[in-house]
Amino acid sequence: MNPVRVGVIGIGNMGWHHARVLSLLRDAELVGVADPDEARGRLAVEQFDCRWFPTYEDLLGEVEAVCIAVPTLLHHRVGMTCLQAGVHVLIEKPIAATQEEAADLIRAAETAGRLLQVGHIERFNPAFRELLRVVANEEVVVLEARRHSPNADRANDVSVVLDLMIHDIDLVLELAASPVVRLAAAGGRSSDGPIDYVNATLGFANGVVASLTASKMAHRKIRSLSAHCRSSLMETDFLNRNLRIHRRSHESVSADHGELLYRNDGFIEEVSTTSIEPLYAELEHFLQCVRGRETPAVDGLQASRALQLADLIEQCVEQPNLCMALEAPI
Repeated sequence: MNPVRVGVIGIGNMGWHHARVLSLLRDAELVGVADPDEARGRLAVEQFDCRWFPTYEDLLGEVEAVCIAVPTLLHHRVGMTCLQAGVHVLIEKPIAATQEEAADLIRAAETAGRLLQVGHIERFNPAFRELLRVVANEEVVVLEARRHSPNADRANDVSVVLDLMIHDIDLVLELAASPVVRLAAAGGRSSDGPIDYVNATLGFANGVVASLTASKMAHRKIRSLSAHCRSSLMETDFLNRNLRIHRRSHESVSADHGELLYRNDGFIEEVSTTSIEPLYAELEHFLQCVRGRETPAVDGLQASRALQLADLIEQCVEQPNLCMALEAPI
């Protein structure tokens, strides 16, 4: 079967990685990259043996699918043009800047009969895939996510909620597998500009509680998610792609005369994961979805749900002491 003809729109940091991985995938033909920066475009031509298009509209007639990695505020305009041109779309998270824009994209994909997948890349982190598999046999009580970055100038066109926390919103929605019925949040800014540190709490209909913290003021990079269960604690490190499971044990070992030699109050399991790069796995999945062999791990509706919660969290931050009991669970 011929490889899928794919293009990348926007070759900043994330778009560059999309182009790099697509140039390596056997099922993909990286036709070209679109970006108004000619120097960046020429460099991509040399690096990935593809074509450079100064405008993304010129690229659309040459491809079956595109990866969109432009700033969030441009997601709607670029995504709509691509879908209306009959091209399958993988768009970086968040799906759009507003709920209205997200709804437009979902409708456009349905009308065009084309794929709309959203790049919540942590779904493809090997550590999360193992966590999802193991937690299926546990009773989750509390979820605790931390996503900290020392790069205050990264994606500074949007808040830390839309840049970083949106990943963990998506992940806890998948893990809790229940509607959100209440939420609260607090945070603020270190200077003028978007919100750059937030702590949020989500309450789910099934009783699970999720605590999420995101910050661009940290001194080191942290990407972690813990699942506190009735009989275990599971700690996921997304940076190192590993999973640790802490389990209770009350085994005691005594000497012949009854004196206690030692007591084992618990043990730790180190779960092995694969070394596959999450973006590699995500793009392979996208190509399989384009061929109709799989359905998107995160489609427009799922991504819209995460965006809706992100919007409400931002509202809570902007209105201190606001705690929301949601009339319509999300």
